[in-house]
Amino acid sequence: MKKKVLIFGYGSIGEKHATILSKIKKISEILIYTNRKNIKFKATKNTTEIVNYNPDYIIVCSETYKHYNHIRFIEKNFKNKIALVEKPLFHKKINFNFKNNKYYVGYNLRFHPVIEFIRKKIKKNKIFSISLTCNSFLPKWRKNINYNNSYSSFKNKGGGVLLDLSHEIDYLQWLFGDIKTINYKKIKKISNLKITSEDMCLVVGKIKKINFFLNLTYFSRNLERRIIMDGEKESIVGDLINNYVQIYNDKKTKIFRFKSKKNQTYIDQHLSILNKNFQKLCNIKQAKNTLSLINRLKKNS
Repeated sequence: MKKKVLIFGYGSIGEKHATILSKIKKISEILIYTNRKNIKFKATKNTTEIVNYNPDYIIVCSETYKHYNHIRFIEKNFKNKIALVEKPLFHKKINFNFKNNKYYVGYNLRFHPVIEFIRKKIKKNKIFSISLTCNSFLPKWRKNINYNNSYSSFKNKGGGVLLDLSHEIDYLQWLFGDIKTINYKKIKKISNLKITSEDMCLVVGKIKKINFFLNLTYFSRNLERRIIMDGEKESIVGDLINNYVQIYNDKKTKIFRFKSKKNQTYIDQHLSILNKNFQKLCNIKQAKNTLSLINRLKKNS
C-alpha cells in the first residue's frame, strides 16, 4: 500500500526530502507543514489539516530547536506512525518519553558506501587509532541563503559544528562502540565568520583501547571528509567526498572506488524505513547517546 508523507519544515533539507520522496513509487502523497508560500508541493500551516491528513510516514526536518515541539505534536496527535527526525535529535539534551510512535534519526552517512565497506573491513582488523576529519565552509552550505541567517549560525538554535557535523560522532560510535574517555577537547569560535555558534571542534579520546582524534570545522575552504584507521595488519583511509577507500599493508596498496548517485544515502535511508529494514538506522537510544556526548563535550568549553 502506498504511503502518505508529512514533512515538518521546508528549508533546504526539507525540499531535498520532499523531492526524493516524490520519486519513490511507494509514496502516494506529500504534505508540507510550513509558512513558506509558492512551493512545488502541497503545503499547509494549519495543524487541524495535518491531523485530518493522517500521514503514514512523518519527516521532521524543521530547524533543530523546533524538533522538540514538532515531536510533541506528533506524540499528542498520532499513534503507530514511523517518523524520521533529521539529525541531531534535539538542539540540547532533553528528557522526552517517545512512546506512541516509532522514531529514527537521520544519520544517513551510515548508508554511505565508504562507511558500509569500512564496517565490514574492520571486523577482520584490530584497530589501534582513528582520525576523523570534516572540514567544511559554512558560507557555501546552502544556496540562496545567507549563512549568518541560518540556524547553523546561532548557538541557541542548535547551530555549531558539534550538532551540525554530528554525523562523525554517530558513525564513529556505530562502527567502534561508545566513547567513554575524553582526554582533550577544544570547542569554540575562532574564525571571523559572523556567527554565535562554535566553528571548530578538536577532541582526543578513547573507545575501549582505541585512540581517536576528531576534527570538525565550519571555516575551511579545503573541503574534506575522511576517516583514517591504523591497525595491526593494515592502514585504511576512507574518503567520503571522493568515494574511495585506500588500504595499505606491508606488501601493497589497494584502492576501492565507489559509484554513488547524488542523494543516494538519503534515498537508501528512506527505502530502508519504507521496507521496514531498520538495522542500519539510528534509533532513539543511539541518538540520545550522541546528544549526551555532545552535551558532555560542550560542558565547560
